[in-house]
Amino acid sequence: MSFLIDSSIMITSQILFFGFGWLFFMRQLFKDYEIRQYVVQVIFSVTFAFSCTMFELIIFEILGVLNSSSRYFHWKMNLCVILLILVFMVPFYIGYFIVSNIRLLHKQRLLFSCLLWLTFMYFFWKLGDPFPILSPKHGILSIEQLISRVGVIGVTLMALLSGFGAVNCPYTYMSYFLRNVTDTDILALERRLLQTMDMIISKKKRMAVARRTMFQKGEVHNKPSGFWGMIKSVTTSAPGSENLTLIQQEVDALEELSRQLFLETADLYATKERIEYSKTFKGKYFNFLGYFFSIYCVWKIFMATINIVFDRVGKTDPVTRGIEITVNYLGIQFDVKFWSQHISFILVGIIIVTSIRGLLITLTKFFYAISSSKSSNVIVLLLAQIMGMYFVSSVLLIRMSMPLEYRTIITEVLGELQFNFYHRWFDVIFLVSALSSILFLYLAHKQAPEKHMAP
Repeated sequence: MSFLIDSSIMITSQILFFGFGWLFFMRQLFKDYEIRQYVVQVIFSVTFAFSCTMFELIIFEILGVLNSSSRYFHWKMNLCVILLILVFMVPFYIGYFIVSNIRLLHKQRLLFSCLLWLTFMYFFWKLGDPFPILSPKHGILSIEQLISRVGVIGVTLMALLSGFGAVNCPYTYMSYFLRNVTDTDILALERRLLQTMDMIISKKKRMAVARRTMFQKGEVHNKPSGFWGMIKSVTTSAPGSENLTLIQQEVDALEELSRQLFLETADLYATKERIEYSKTFKGKYFNFLGYFFSIYCVWKIFMATINIVFDRVGKTDPVTRGIEITVNYLGIQFDVKFWSQHISFILVGIIIVTSIRGLLITLTKFFYAISSSKSSNVIVLLLAQIMGMYFVSSVLLIRMSMPLEYRTIITEVLGELQFNFYHRWFDVIFLVSALSSILFLYLAHKQAPEKHMAP
């Protein structure tokens, strides 16, 4: 009876997660598109639901909600379903929609979709060869074979996003990095933009007058054809007439300049708004957060370097270790086990909420940046693939943030993976991503004032 009650709780939560994923798909990703493939919508929502269910099971593990055998069953079932979606279903439909957009392959799209999926499976399987991610005793059809490869891709993605976020967050929040923008700077750039627009209008008027004059003289009908005629029209012009080709080239160059000036003007307005916002109470709060995150970023880079150099992986979760150090230093009586459970629950909850929120925001920005009416289905499926791999690898890494007694069932479900490898791999990719982001943002920040000072 308890198993049925536990299962009803899990099914209800999965329905709620599915509904939230469906609404997110409709209200955020596809709100500007009329054509919707319901199979894409269902796959995205199911991937989101089972990804969130894994995080829910982690919280249930810490709080002791549901029976232990029920949690193990739902862990196993949830993991099998998410792997089935990520390895078999999503790659196949990505290939199917890619082939569907190619008119020549439209009749044989099912065959070519299978070929693309087999190609994906080959490279996906070969991905595990260079990495020590499995125990030698695992068979080729074991679930660990799939988890280990999905984990490599997901941990790499997490480390890249974490490295960039750890650097970009203080750079975005701190007013120290804001360049000084005055009304004079904005007015000067707007004046340049207006002058450029006037030049474009003037040259287009000249072109219109020249075309009308040529039409009246009959030059349009007697225009030479062929390659040599085109060369002649570029290099020569009739006496008293305009060279339309050269004027058109000048107009194209001025229009490109006007676009750049418009973007720079919008950037200056945005920077000015950020300067004014930084003077408010909320802006000062985010400025303080920026300094906090900058310290965290330096500490994280330092610890990642130490872990890589000394090949170190923590055996105790950070919360328990921190409480033990504090208690020993202060010499007070403290129930470490009791409080580590509650603080770990809060910490893991914060990690889960911020991970889901941050990933959804990133996916939305990415989708709007590169999507179109033809590619939107493929891009949504790619985002579903990234989301599922991201969440599976999050479970691999969050496991280390949990006290030892709560890791047991997760370790049993995931199998005998080389968990230490994933933490070392995360540190390596995080360090590369963070240092690359620092270099990129430094160059961008240094070049920005020079660009606006240019005449």
